[in-house]
Amino acid sequence: MLAILGPTASGKTGLAIDLAERLGAEVISVDSMQVYRGMDIGTAKPTLIERRGIIHHLVDVADPEDEFSVAEFRRLGRQVIEGAERPLVIVGGSGLHFRSLVDPMSFAPSDPEARAGLEKRTLGDLVDELTEADREAGRHVDLANRRRVIRAVEIWRLTGETPSARAASAEAEDLRRYVAEIDFTAIGLDPGAWLEERIDDRLGEMRRGGLVDEVARLRDRLGRTARSAVGYREVLEFLGGDITEDEAFEATSRNTKTIAKRQRTWFQRDPRIQWIPWFDDERERLDRALEMLT
Repeated sequence: MLAILGPTASGKTGLAIDLAERLGAEVISVDSMQVYRGMDIGTAKPTLIERRGIIHHLVDVADPEDEFSVAEFRRLGRQVIEGAERPLVIVGGSGLHFRSLVDPMSFAPSDPEARAGLEKRTLGDLVDELTEADREAGRHVDLANRRRVIRAVEIWRLTGETPSARAASAEAEDLRRYVAEIDFTAIGLDPGAWLEERIDDRLGEMRRGGLVDEVARLRDRLGRTARSAVGYREVLEFLGGDITEDEAFEATSRNTKTIAKRQRTWFQRDPRIQWIPWFDDERERLDRALEMLT
């Protein structure tokens, strides 16, 4: 199995489709937002024409109202991998979703009612509860990140597992050592200094292509996860009258670049990824990727 990974706007999708066409393969998208139907422009989802008849898995599998978890993503993705009759090319910028497919990764249960109760509490109260159960929790959970603290407390309440206990598990050790459950070859793609320019160019295409209209159509259907997507949350602020359209797209640019930096850091830590030199020409990128596979 082949994987094409890297930060957003690095040309991964085009390269993956070129490789899939050459190899007679199907594509698995590892993108946390392309799973949602109707969220097309803002997620840079390849159009049917751009897909060239190549089957794309884990695209358009959930409604924007849904809370589509990484656990559900892994379940569906593993079904695709186990039932595949043709080669597969994984492509995307979500390191967590990629690792959920190929590495040993289990997910603690969740309870919407319990989560709702925790959402009402202050961060200070939540941190106190977590650190009372686990004095070393701050070594494993960002105690300033409300979402992560809530999840850690939820897991503690439902399973009795503290952050320290989970970090000491055999599964966590395998994840730290990048021990895969499924064999793959990974190619990394990164435009380097040109990445920010590529992000702005693509964002301009999204704006001209109707991103504001897309968000307006979906406005009343976006669930908690979908409405948090970069581009969507900023345009929602514009539609709500809080900021101007220009301010929305300026914020989207900044936030996208922040995400790209995080993606770059995540993937650069993974020793299994082989990085190819950046070529602006798509044909040269394809040729170099094919060289690495021979």
